Amino acid sequence: MLRSNPHLIEINTRLWIRTLREKYSSPEMTVSSIPDEEWLKLKHLGFDAVWLVGVWQCGTMAAEIAKKDAGLIAEAQKLGYDEKNICCSPYAILEYKLDENLGFEWELRALRDKLNSLGLKLFLDFVSNHTAIDNAYRDDCLDCFVRGDENDYAGNPKMFHAIEKEGKKIYVAYGKDPNFPSWYDTAQLNYFNPLTREKMKKEFLKLLDVCDGVRCDMVMLTLNDVHESAWGWLLSKQGFVKPQTEFWQEVISQAKQLRPDFTLLAEVYWGLEWKLQQMGFDYTYDKVIYDRLRNMGADEVRGHLRAERLYQKRSARFIDNHDETPSISCMGKNKAMAAAVIISTIRGLRFYNDMQLNGISQRIPLQFPLYPAEEIKSMEMEKFYEHLLMIADHPAFHGGEWNLCEPIPLTAQDKTYRNFIAFTWIQRRTMKIVAVNYSQENSSCLLKVNIKPKGESAVLFEEMSDRFFSFKAQDVSEGLPLENVPPYGFFVFDCEL
Repeated sequence: MLRSNPHLIEINTRLWIRTLREKYSSPEMTVSSIPDEEWLKLKHLGFDAVWLVGVWQCGTMAAEIAKKDAGLIAEAQKLGYDEKNICCSPYAILEYKLDENLGFEWELRALRDKLNSLGLKLFLDFVSNHTAIDNAYRDDCLDCFVRGDENDYAGNPKMFHAIEKEGKKIYVAYGKDPNFPSWYDTAQLNYFNPLTREKMKKEFLKLLDVCDGVRCDMVMLTLNDVHESAWGWLLSKQGFVKPQTEFWQEVISQAKQLRPDFTLLAEVYWGLEWKLQQMGFDYTYDKVIYDRLRNMGADEVRGHLRAERLYQKRSARFIDNHDETPSISCMGKNKAMAAAVIISTIRGLRFYNDMQLNGISQRIPLQFPLYPAEEIKSMEMEKFYEHLLMIADHPAFHGGEWNLCEPIPLTAQDKTYRNFIAFTWIQRRTMKIVAVNYSQENSSCLLKVNIKPKGESAVLFEEMSDRFFSFKAQDVSEGLPLENVPPYGFFVFDCEL
């Protein structure tokens, strides 16, 4: 089982293994032969689980479509990336078998066993909403996909693609999020067809034998109400009706019976996080805190941290992932560091992107299996994250009692106290105090925490700066005073109770 508030790292597998092959002069390296020292580095940083993105087979058609995608070509040109190296999306999955470029099929189990022996868990992807477009051509169950007729195609040519079967044209819908254009390398599954559900359940349950957890892509798209909203107009004409039960309730129930320790992480938006948690997901994406940390201020972040405790415990906190602009670019270095301190020390699953830890400032699409020619890392950010992660690995941040602190004015005239986000973790005789000035101005506040002086003074160790702070006993009689903290300044104090 994962510990409370576990740490997860997302790794672009295709890109990473190419880098390792060069590093170790081992062009034949596969996932199971990655040297132990690479995994031990992650364990040393306090990671509990590794999410490997892009391990599954994707089809040749998906790869060809990606190479012609105008958006990807533009990204390649901007990054100085060779367009001919563009490959398929990891989310246009042909089969849940290890990509032959990464090793033999048996190697995933070998990798899982190796990671488990090192104290790490293996997470892989599952895509419920769609398959690679090639899958629709070769699958015997065409009714497992959303289909239209010639009139549907004529009215929505960007929503369907035509295939020929037994001399007839059949129109299969592309995979789609209702708020965005179609994914032209995918085919949309029909979740009102019981056969589709059984097929995808089997695919999901196979994963219980090769990994310890699954990150489920765009989970809300396969909820009955969402599926009906997106495709009901078409499926109802063909006699399909909305099922009485949810797909995820069925599959999670079966999975948990077989492996109670199996962990499910849902990528979900639109305010449906709590609903998915109730269906059995162990963790759900917390896009709300990401948006508030990126675009709002301390008041809004504190408001979100007042949410129900169980919801917070099962939320996946992040400021970077493969879909988002790197935090160091969209927030700026100082704000990104402050946000990282917050998400690394609040409740929930704390997850990170491997490029985030290296301070890479440009988003590299998953279809790019090589670094751009001028890929730049930030040594400062590497050292920052190494230090932060080792601090956040302390047992108090995982087994302690968390409490949000409400900052109050340090002086009657000063209104900057509202700029602080602060909380404590208490475990036995240890208290951790995290305080962040989440604003662009110098700020001060008083935190109502119980500091016990020894004699005439109180000395606190601040872990991020490795410094001791000394206060007179009377100065901490009502709490911890923080004065004139610079913009996006942060503290992680270690106290003995």
